[in-house]
Amino acid sequence: MLRHALHRLLLAIPVMFGVVLIGFLLMQVVPTDPAIVRAGPAATPDVIAAIRADLGLDQPLTVQFGLYVWRLLHGDLGTSIINNVPVVQELGATIGPTLELMVASLFWSIPLGILLGTLAGYWRGSLLDRAIMALSVAGVSVPVFFVGLMLIWFVGFQWQLLPFTGRAGPIWTWDGIQSLILPAVSLGGVFVGPVARMTRTAVLDVLSADHVRTARAKGLTERLVVTRHALRNAMVPVVTLIGLQIGFLLGGAVVTETVFSWPGVGRLAVGAILSSDFPMAQGTIIVLSLGFIIVNLAVDVLYAALDPRVRGA
Repeated sequence: MLRHALHRLLLAIPVMFGVVLIGFLLMQVVPTDPAIVRAGPAATPDVIAAIRADLGLDQPLTVQFGLYVWRLLHGDLGTSIINNVPVVQELGATIGPTLELMVASLFWSIPLGILLGTLAGYWRGSLLDRAIMALSVAGVSVPVFFVGLMLIWFVGFQWQLLPFTGRAGPIWTWDGIQSLILPAVSLGGVFVGPVARMTRTAVLDVLSADHVRTARAKGLTERLVVTRHALRNAMVPVVTLIGLQIGFLLGGAVVTETVFSWPGVGRLAVGAILSSDFPMAQGTIIVLSLGFIIVNLAVDVLYAALDPRVRGA
């Protein structure tokens, strides 16, 4: 198990380097000059040239990238050219709310998706199965921003049941929980459908397996057959899908945080890109990509724990 985890970790290093390189190059093709952004529109050419030299923008591109990687290795993500605050400090203040939103959205969507998929697989062809699959297709098809806007309009504005703007407090307070509900429901809503469909398919495959028929022949109750023998073995492909979907959920978090004015990394990334704050934009790209890599690494390790055949691959 440890060898498998170390192998996956080593494979993640070149992926992270590629992300850093692509993020750096993308910021170079943006037509806006960071020196002009920091100096302001009324700055003289001499002031702009001095700022370019101070930022190292007058160096060749390869030298700039080498210095950037060297600073990253020392934990320095640079300084915001808009508010002159270290990028690490800004990211440290926004990672917590993003993690709260991710955990809250997964807290209800994963169990619900697995439950709906199991019911649909067990009662295959019934009206319940068709209703769950229709709901799953609708959940996959509806974009995150549409769900968020509908929740804001009805639950927040028309009925005035829950707050829908900003973060009222930490998650362990009642105000914080209330402000978290609508963003978590909006983000997790697109997660239920794929999990339910994959769980249904996996349960259908396992229910026809020999070990399930043997368990039934031994006289075990249907609840034990489904939960202990069928659902446990069906979790391998479901866990893989959950890991991939969590990675894509980071992209959905960017939209959700923007719609609900949630002070997370996604909203910070959008603001940095719109304001041409290149160090901040690069820092958010690195953090989001690192989160995606960590999630997939954890899924690989969990996959090997569930299926020992993978460890030798």
